[in-house]
Amino acid sequence: MSLIEYKDDFLTLKDGVKLRARIWKPKTNVALPALLMRQPYGRELASTVTYAHPSWWAAKGYLVIIQDVRGQGDSEGEFKGFTQEASDTSETHQWVRSLPECNGLLGTFGFSYQGLTQLLGEEGSRPPDCLAPAMTGINEGEHWSNEGGAFWWHIGISWGLQLAAQKLRRSNNLDGWEEIRESLVSKQYLTKGTHLLQKFDPEGMALKWVKTSESHIKKFETYVPLKTWLKQPMLLIGGWWDPHLKGIIDIYHKSIESGGDPEIHIGPASHLQWWNKTNETQLNFFNHHLKGIYSKPSKSKKNLWNLTRKKWHEEYDCLKSPKRKIWSLHSEGLACANSEEGKIVSESSGEGLITIVHDPWRPVPSIGGHLSPLPGEANRLAIDERGDVAAFTSEPFSREEILIGIPILQINAKSDNSGFDLCIALSIINEKQTEVKQLSTGFLRLVGENAKKSLIRTIHLQPCLASLSIGTRFRISIAGAAWPAIAVNPGTQNYPCIHPNPNCLITSIYIDLLKSKFFFKPIFTK
Repeated sequence: MSLIEYKDDFLTLKDGVKLRARIWKPKTNVALPALLMRQPYGRELASTVTYAHPSWWAAKGYLVIIQDVRGQGDSEGEFKGFTQEASDTSETHQWVRSLPECNGLLGTFGFSYQGLTQLLGEEGSRPPDCLAPAMTGINEGEHWSNEGGAFWWHIGISWGLQLAAQKLRRSNNLDGWEEIRESLVSKQYLTKGTHLLQKFDPEGMALKWVKTSESHIKKFETYVPLKTWLKQPMLLIGGWWDPHLKGIIDIYHKSIESGGDPEIHIGPASHLQWWNKTNETQLNFFNHHLKGIYSKPSKSKKNLWNLTRKKWHEEYDCLKSPKRKIWSLHSEGLACANSEEGKIVSESSGEGLITIVHDPWRPVPSIGGHLSPLPGEANRLAIDERGDVAAFTSEPFSREEILIGIPILQINAKSDNSGFDLCIALSIINEKQTEVKQLSTGFLRLVGENAKKSLIRTIHLQPCLASLSIGTRFRISIAGAAWPAIAVNPGTQNYPCIHPNPNCLITSIYIDLLKSKFFFKPIFTK
């Protein structure tokens, strides 16, 4: 540490606002390539919840700049979220390159909000020499707040309250900060969160997304990265249990379409808990593109972790065009009453009728996955035995099977009310049938009179990759709720989708399995 030094500095933007930054460097007079992170959570924190401390990067020969975005940390101005970042990012890049300690080369890194700031710049501005966005997206609806029309309740509310608390701390409203903090510790944010957002941050992104989710016209902002930036060397990091995974995959495709050649790693990670070697992977990337140091390259530009083998996937041919198998669901009506009655079959039409009764007094809980309070792997054996969950299980596999891609379930469903949710889980059952390991989840929200019509409903689940060994089975579970990952559908248009409350109706969901289909769509088109 004695060989590393840091200082605080600031950039004065064209409009006079000062953006504060902390700059780390090794004790040397040699100009160095720069690594920039622009973030809203405090430059002292520097995303060390997932990244190595800036001193580690500096010790590897980099000038590391951690900047507070406008209106956050010690930077001046009013925080307005993503819309402010394009201009501020371009000006920051010019400033970093002009620093006497910088040799003119610039790489960017960071995840989540810090990932998006890397992609937004003013038209005509010089792109970074290389970028490493992680766990982020460009569509406020699909990549930041909603899935299948259902708001990310736990994640969206808690994140919004974090930003609101930072705003209160800046204004020295410590009572308000304590009120928000207590709601998070006591879990009351799940029921009082929107009230607190309205009280303390009524113009914030989170509350705007809640309101947009409840509106008839769901108009979310989509941000368009500059094609010249997307063509630059890019390292993308995603996690199977990260809510922004679809966003990272979308950025990958947009980079390809723009003429780029990105590298992507999707590993066993949630938003805040990553796998080992992520820092080293990024360091090798920066060393290559900013210093010309060549390390052993990855075997593929697409690096995917196999969730059951617990290792990086090596059979890259199946990533491009996996054989599309189609399964269907069978039941004689007892898939909810008996977790072993419902069947998954291939090469056959679906068969049977089932009814799922959603009781808002005791909604089916969410566990694991990418949206729950405790994301990641989970054993849903007990949940699948509930009477309000329909379970469908395949026969034991006689040879190894690879499940890879974006799982899609199509079923004919309606309800007796003007609103219902379909909450789907894909799991693997071990040979002894003592564990139901959840691999992926997906959601679809229906609101309005169409909910009462018998129509084909299509649910996209979180992408995944897993191998099924001989003797194992896979399962599809269907429920009418996944609380608190998503809010409870009240079954009526007269009230919003929020926490369980007296306005929620008991809702029967009728599913005709005749035209049911389950299959995998490829993750990558190229």
